[in-house]
Amino acid sequence: MKNRNSEKFYITTAIDYVNSTPHIGTAYEKIGADVLARWHRMCGDDVHFQMGNDEHSINVKKAADEKGLSPKAYCDQMRTHFEKIWQSLDISYDDFIQTSDPRHEKGVQKFLRTIMDNGDIELKKYEGWYCESCEAFLTEKDLVDGLCPNHKSKPAWLAEENYFFKLTKYQQRLLDHIEKNPEFILPDIRRNEITSFLREGLQDISVSRASVDWGIPVPHDPDHVVYVWFDALINYITAVGYGWDDALFAKWWPADVHVIGKDITRFHCIIWPAMLMSAGIPLPKTVFGHGFVYLKGEKMSKTLGNVVTPMDVIDRFGPDPLRYYLMREGGFGRDADFTWEHFIERYNGDLANGIGNLVARTIGMANRYCNGIIKPPNVSPRDRGELADKTLDLVDKVSRALDYRTGEIEFHGALASIWEAYAAADRHINESKPWEMYKAGRIDGINNVLWDIASSLQVSTALLFPFMPRTAMKIWEIMGYKEHSDISQIKNLNDIRKMWGALQSITVSKDAGALFMRIEEKKEEAVHPSTISERTGKEKKMKSTAPVQAAAPGTELIDINDFGRVQLRVAQVLAAERVEGADKLLKLQVSLGSEERQIVAGIAQHYAPEELVGKKIVVVANLKPAKLRGIESQGMLLAASDETTVSILTPLKDVAVGSKVK
Repeated sequence: MKNRNSEKFYITTAIDYVNSTPHIGTAYEKIGADVLARWHRMCGDDVHFQMGNDEHSINVKKAADEKGLSPKAYCDQMRTHFEKIWQSLDISYDDFIQTSDPRHEKGVQKFLRTIMDNGDIELKKYEGWYCESCEAFLTEKDLVDGLCPNHKSKPAWLAEENYFFKLTKYQQRLLDHIEKNPEFILPDIRRNEITSFLREGLQDISVSRASVDWGIPVPHDPDHVVYVWFDALINYITAVGYGWDDALFAKWWPADVHVIGKDITRFHCIIWPAMLMSAGIPLPKTVFGHGFVYLKGEKMSKTLGNVVTPMDVIDRFGPDPLRYYLMREGGFGRDADFTWEHFIERYNGDLANGIGNLVARTIGMANRYCNGIIKPPNVSPRDRGELADKTLDLVDKVSRALDYRTGEIEFHGALASIWEAYAAADRHINESKPWEMYKAGRIDGINNVLWDIASSLQVSTALLFPFMPRTAMKIWEIMGYKEHSDISQIKNLNDIRKMWGALQSITVSKDAGALFMRIEEKKEEAVHPSTISERTGKEKKMKSTAPVQAAAPGTELIDINDFGRVQLRVAQVLAAERVEGADKLLKLQVSLGSEERQIVAGIAQHYAPEELVGKKIVVVANLKPAKLRGIESQGMLLAASDETTVSILTPLKDVAVGSKVK
């Protein structure tokens, strides 16, 4: 995939109701859009990333009244809360619009006058079910057992005279546009849902409310305000100049991609494009409907009382682990699930034991063997080898994964490729054995190995930047890359491709510290207590740790000689694979420094094979061989376990493979 010419890239997210603060599901959308925005900046595109708040709702008015504030004062206050969260997550938006902004009101009124002049608005009486939480009218077929499917509440029956938009007029035009432009609605499951809904027939929709005084007045009729959904959709054009800056609007519109939740695709893929058709404005190029993030299989909702907020995670672990976890879990168009247990597994396995361990090993060896300085090899040309091949393929793999126009956004695929490169670098260290080179006095050989690792790390870390900006910048600094370039200023993918083989002499940090400290606490203690009690309606006590005693009653004591018979050694996992026909077993090939062995372990339900490759573990080295499922196991790894999980034991500091544990 060659580096393309730079283009303009206008990306938006749905604007958020301000009657409550964001939860993990809301953050999922913003992080995904941020990764795309950062990626396109890295490609050299001129990017405008737009976010904002949706404020003209009945629920916002109620929340303001409860606090004794005017609606506008309440909305301005809530903007501060929202932006604090987005900034804590390093969301790199370029503009933040409020629907109470004068620029938005001016644009909405111009838009409504335009479609009124085109004959697409009429005044008539409306009756129907209205969900106040959704701020939307629902049809009978939308209801599940008479309730709103999203909020599990009974909607109210409303009857009032409103202005209506002639949506039915655009039914066939919408179908024709979708057929001619399949990339207009992505992924295809959303496109199929919308085309099916369109073929069932549309109804004209209300675009005003007469019983509400918080909103934008309808032109020529101040007794009505513009209906919140109609008003909110127009933010995508008012934010970039519609109604107040024609040159700005001409620069950015049409949007390249609207990133929205799958529950609001009808508004964005039927009502919004029909509105634009009526006003004679080009349609956005793509609407991407992402999946939900569930909490243990249930949709998060303030109404349902099962919300985990971004700050629950950020305050304890920082933003990057949450960004990584949400983007790593699956295709963006599909649903994901958040559990504290799985979050901790990802954190420890991929971050602390993965990239964190690799960077620590590299810096440790550079300081130990090369006085902290890694120089270009003094032998040229050199064989490329597996590490170079994997690294050089990485840019194209990530590019393909992040090209939303293919029908899916594979954030998880991009991250998996980056982590494969990290694993390859780890293997390169294990296979090259710099510690043995040091014993043999081969300092140049050590330098060459470390230069390969540093070159690979530079490329993979540059590609990690859109996902985990703070981590990438930290690696850039402690590895010494910052002396030569600024990771945040990369504007061309070819610049990343050229990094391999062009790295100059670098000086690594003397005391970098750990990128990610392992979470050693019990998983029950990591769960947010309020989440448990709100979700179940029951108070659940956290397990306490009893004081350590000399020995529990009835425990048989052993002496030091008995313990000395057990030979515990540090081993390195070279390869791992599942045992066919066994759900719980993994077959590991491990190095003990002077020899390699095969170990079969019952950890397949807790660790994926790729998580283990390159990891250091503790094994019993003098255990008699045994056969499991016909496969010989030449030792046993050590692990801790409780009722729900298994955690393998690993050294906290970088020690040589084969070291004795005592």
